[in-house]
Amino acid sequence: MKSLLKIFSLYFIAISFFSCEKKSEITFAEHIAPIVHKNCMPCHRPDGPGPFSLITYNDVSKRAKMIKLVTTAHYMPPWPADPNYTHFADERVLPETDIELIKQWIENGTPLGDTTKLLAPPVYPEKSLLGKPDLVLKMKEPFFVKGDNKDRFILMKYPWEIIQDTFIRAIEFVPGKKKLVHHMNGFLINYDDGKKKDVYEGAWWADTYEYDYPTAYEKMKLPNDDGTYPVLTPSATNYLPGVLPFIYPNGIGGFYMRKKGAVFLKDMHFGPSPKDGYDDSYFNIFFDSVPPKRRTLEFQLGTLGHVREITPPLVIPPDTVMTFRTQWTVPMDISIITINPHMHLLGKSYHAFALTPQNDTIRLIKIPKWNFRWQYFYTFKKMVKIPKGSTIYAYGTYDNTKNNPSNPFSPPQTVGEREGSMRVTDEMFQFIITYLPYKLGDEKIDMEAEMNKLKK
Repeated sequence: MKSLLKIFSLYFIAISFFSCEKKSEITFAEHIAPIVHKNCMPCHRPDGPGPFSLITYNDVSKRAKMIKLVTTAHYMPPWPADPNYTHFADERVLPETDIELIKQWIENGTPLGDTTKLLAPPVYPEKSLLGKPDLVLKMKEPFFVKGDNKDRFILMKYPWEIIQDTFIRAIEFVPGKKKLVHHMNGFLINYDDGKKKDVYEGAWWADTYEYDYPTAYEKMKLPNDDGTYPVLTPSATNYLPGVLPFIYPNGIGGFYMRKKGAVFLKDMHFGPSPKDGYDDSYFNIFFDSVPPKRRTLEFQLGTLGHVREITPPLVIPPDTVMTFRTQWTVPMDISIITINPHMHLLGKSYHAFALTPQNDTIRLIKIPKWNFRWQYFYTFKKMVKIPKGSTIYAYGTYDNTKNNPSNPFSPPQTVGEREGSMRVTDEMFQFIITYLPYKLGDEKIDMEAEMNKLKK
């Protein structure tokens, strides 16, 4: 018996020894740097959207405790969608094995390791997540946002004049001050030859609280020189907190670009701020040599949507947690490319799916913990076919209690839709769907692989 106990003791000592040895072998150079460079550095780098760089050993080691906290809590990388429900292109989800490696490395004292095994970090283009742009559009001067805790809805134009007509492959919006910019909806203006002499004349912005739309358009000199209006291309570019730029495979999406034109922001929403600030947001434009073969279409459910019915009406009394629904029955076979759930500060969770005429469920998205700061346009790895006659359902749950740390009111007040208001302190419930009329084979196209090929 004693011999048996001795054998077991030696066995567990050996296991503990090799376990500790294995943990001690986790180093930044060999194990942690590849994880950081792939998952953190795309945002956390100079001129990236992250607030600090995570590239070098010193960058990472000095923030080790914070990194351990946010990775084990699955707060970073930010990815609100449940990866066990649906997968999307370029989803930011760390495998549990990587999270455990980071945790053990930090608990072992963040050893650097053999620097000869440290690979050079990837080279990213400056001030872009897509690559080197062909054209950068900036405002004439930074826009002043007064620190009076009021929402501002501004019309803006970013004009261009290029040598010849071309096509746009992708438009990347780069917010200057993420704490100020709440959302942006951008149209394209293309002026026909001879219709507009100077695209730069007139005001570059107008406050919608000061001017009605016709007056603002005149102030900004948006019409053609003869007073007629150019054709607008709606929803060419959009932004919400946390949104990342995307680029579709060749032949899908894209826009025509005349020699003279402008990106026109029908809504540039600056959220309430207690401090004065300046915003210098800009656009990166990526050209294409061929016209898009298939134009993307968009359908919006809920607040301000094509289908506006929300059940029950979106009114959330104080001290309540309520769930609302909106739905749409598709009139033809469609291929969904991208979806965008949208709520404001009272959002608690989100769930969307489709139900076919045969009562089969097609999963779209589930967000167990809504985060107002991260509202992506989720692009599927492969397009999702929704058969004709299927109904798309979206459910949003809102928490209007004191237990919601994002609640803008203390004590809680009745909050809901208010005459189409997009103010942060009002609420919205939307489900935006970007799709194509279905073609045989759409569901086999590897969107993620094709998109990554096109990044420069």
